[in-house]
Amino acid sequence: MTNFAEFMERALYDPEHGFYESGQAGRRGGHFITSPEVGPLFGAVVGRALDRRWEEMSRPDPFTVIDAGAGPGTLARTVAKAEPDCAPALQWINVERSAAGRATHTVGESASAMPDGPIIGVIMANELLDNLPLRLLDPEGGVVGEHRPSPEIRLTPRQDQACAWLAQALSLVSQGTVMVIDYMSTTEEMASRPWPEWLRTYRGHERGDDPWTSPGTQDITCEVALDQLSAVCPPTRVTDQATWLKAHGIDNLVAEGNAAWQAGAAQGDLPALAGRSRAIEAEALLDPAGLGGFTVAEWDVPAPD
Repeated sequence: MTNFAEFMERALYDPEHGFYESGQAGRRGGHFITSPEVGPLFGAVVGRALDRRWEEMSRPDPFTVIDAGAGPGTLARTVAKAEPDCAPALQWINVERSAAGRATHTVGESASAMPDGPIIGVIMANELLDNLPLRLLDPEGGVVGEHRPSPEIRLTPRQDQACAWLAQALSLVSQGTVMVIDYMSTTEEMASRPWPEWLRTYRGHERGDDPWTSPGTQDITCEVALDQLSAVCPPTRVTDQATWLKAHGIDNLVAEGNAAWQAGAAQGDLPALAGRSRAIEAEALLDPAGLGGFTVAEWDVPAPD
């Protein structure tokens, strides 16, 4: 019997019919919008965060940043546009298994799989782990396959691939940080709720059908069980995205944007319009009921003794 992990693998990543080969995933106007797709503000804040880590690590050169699950490479472009201080040392690698996504990478290197280590720098996974195939177990411990269970049944997620990804990422970093941004929960909490509340699909910016309906035409995501990741290695820091963005200067960037808007609003020039856009983007990125409520988990890897 095909288990759900195998079914999800085909539905999302089949070379001919998988959702991620449609070329629409993660793009503005596609099926969903991630934080980098909201606008350039998120990339500017990430640039500040990278600068801080680079300074803490005594400015290594090269300073490698891997964007795992890079989609169309928007984060690389927006970070580059922000011109962070670490830019001269920055070696950016976009990792995207979808050929359609890799075809749009214009900044940094592009790869279909994680590179060989070791690296000194940062590995980021923004809304990647929720898309990795997982096993579903019924209350008796039976494996759920390619047939839809009753919505009332309480299922338990087993996110083996997400845990394996974290273990691999940590093994690649000789000094630096692994950072995961996603919507997270715990295994126990998810098992106590109906599965349609935490195993979701999206099509055209709206909730789709159940995952077993029309595979390949909709995104399939699952809340990430932080306790399962913590069993691999306890994170150094855990916070929500809104708090993380504020800690890395989003308010200052918005204030700069507001000043630019006030200075140039009468002329309607591009810097003024870009400044005005920052306030609008920040509202979406900080929304506690949306992107701002996502969890940011970080694992620091110290330099070898």
